[in-house]
Amino acid sequence: MPKTLTQKILEDHIACETPEEYALKIDQTLTQDATGTMAYLEFEAIGLERVQTELSISYVDHNTLQSGFENADDHRFLQDIAKKYGIYYSRPGNGICHQVHLERFGIPGKTLLGSDSHTPTGGGIGMIAIGAGGLDVAAAMAGMPFSIPKPKVVGVVLKSELSPWVSAKDIILEVLRRVTVKGGVGRIFEYTGDGVRSLSVPERATITNMGAELGATASIFPSDDVTRTFLAAQGRQHHWKPLEADEGAVYNEVIEIDLSLLEPLAACPHSPDNIVRIQELAGRKVDQVLIGSCTNSSLKDLMMVASVLRGRTVHPDTSFGIAPGSRQVLSMLAENGALTDIISAGARILESACGPCIGMGQAPRTNAVSVRTFNRNFKGRSGTKSAEVYLTSPEVAVACALSGHFIDPRELGDYPVITLPDTFLIDDSMILPPAKDPGSVEVLRGPNIKPLPKRGPMEDTMDLEVLLKLQDNITTDDIMPAGAKILPLRSNIEAISHYVFSGIDPDFSAHAKEARSGCILARDNYGQGSSREHAALAPMYLGVKAVLARSFARIHRSNLINFGILPIIIDSETYAAVERGARIVLEHILPAIDGAAALDARDTLTGRKLDCTISLSEREREILKEGGLLNYIKSKVRG
Repeated sequence: MPKTLTQKILEDHIACETPEEYALKIDQTLTQDATGTMAYLEFEAIGLERVQTELSISYVDHNTLQSGFENADDHRFLQDIAKKYGIYYSRPGNGICHQVHLERFGIPGKTLLGSDSHTPTGGGIGMIAIGAGGLDVAAAMAGMPFSIPKPKVVGVVLKSELSPWVSAKDIILEVLRRVTVKGGVGRIFEYTGDGVRSLSVPERATITNMGAELGATASIFPSDDVTRTFLAAQGRQHHWKPLEADEGAVYNEVIEIDLSLLEPLAACPHSPDNIVRIQELAGRKVDQVLIGSCTNSSLKDLMMVASVLRGRTVHPDTSFGIAPGSRQVLSMLAENGALTDIISAGARILESACGPCIGMGQAPRTNAVSVRTFNRNFKGRSGTKSAEVYLTSPEVAVACALSGHFIDPRELGDYPVITLPDTFLIDDSMILPPAKDPGSVEVLRGPNIKPLPKRGPMEDTMDLEVLLKLQDNITTDDIMPAGAKILPLRSNIEAISHYVFSGIDPDFSAHAKEARSGCILARDNYGQGSSREHAALAPMYLGVKAVLARSFARIHRSNLINFGILPIIIDSETYAAVERGARIVLEHILPAIDGAAALDARDTLTGRKLDCTISLSEREREILKEGGLLNYIKSKVRG
């Protein structure tokens, strides 16, 4: 029977299978510094002397702003851990993990698990690349399979070619317009059709990167001659192999997009699926433009930007910054003169790092309109709560920077012709290999690096206060904010827990501690956004023992289970009936986890019995009964 490309790679990596899940062998892992310190503390707790993967890499790209000792201490900790446990270490300044991994490490047909939600970027090179919480990545580094619910495979058929000034960013914005931020849950998006051949690997990676905004498990393109050309330019042609779906492969769902009909688009505040045509925004003043992030910071993107800027000057009322995605990109821009064009136009050159995408600097002014080539525009993520952030292509962004307002880039004239070199600049001197003598490595730990909080086995009865009642699409930024003030505390759960839900309820942390045992009530797609496990770990530390919601985002649901928090499904009536401050008693939890009995739930203030269910795989049941994944792993090691 003809197979999809997704089926082929998954089947090659199945370690075991149940009716609900695939447990996959993971070839490669990546971490970044905002999630990596916790992931490596968790790996240490497992007790192995060496990672068990083909390749594991620790990137420093998120918390590079060193306004205090915390980030620098963590960078040294990460470097020492990498040396000791067989992990490669990409130093600060070497670039954004997804861009660098694509350039230097990605291999078609391999599996990649990363403690960053945008790990699916690797699908642009033909990998099954999946984002997960740090504890899941630690387990994968220990050689354990990674389990996913058996996904539906969506075939996205791309026809024809893009028109001038329309880009790959507009393709994924069109998919988001059709599918929404929760429409990809439980799905892998596989791109096919004759239009695929017209897209370079960096363009494909833009699309797979923002598949994370769909809630998708992964996104993938075939490995074809375009892929071979990219790998050859990186001196890695030996890693190439052809991979594509069989002719006649059947998909669970099909989306067709005629690329020639697409127009420049934008995602409006405050969601990546709030899509309009740029022409609908024309004339509106723009205060800030930022080009970069793991979505749009490739050499091709920035060469186009430099060509448009050549001989022009940025509008005097618009702040304009550019962050190349990697040291390789920055060096090549400097070497070919494009960096001079960018600087001469009045751009501010930012570090090759995530930077403003994760709230590390470049916060816009009060009430500003900020146009960004990033992947998320959640309220307050920029560092300025009153700002309105729009997500666009680099073509739209550079046009806005020059004009000072929204403008269709097609008004700029002829689209620049960009010719990329056959060979890219290859310098891996900022990627440090593991130590040859790991026993000689001393791991230095700064005072902000604290031991992991622990949770005991699951209780059979809970008496919980409803600490918050929330709406749809609560993001991990809502739960555990990022930014330059909070992220440096990521290695200290007690300290960072003071900021849980702080943008919604500044007193949440104190109230949760006082309640000692609580739960959260929400509607659909609870926990969308990043893979940061702190959004589960810090609430667990505060005594949150359950989240009651109509549906959950995939990664966050896994993180809740990993830290012993019950992900309980409720119906609309239950949501409407229960208010903040209510007390919910859960009984017969252990039989309910086992699937042997219904969960007994009632609101003690009204006496009302609540419709609450727990839907779990066999593996998830065992993890929850132990009180979390780390306890589960230790029980297996003891066994």
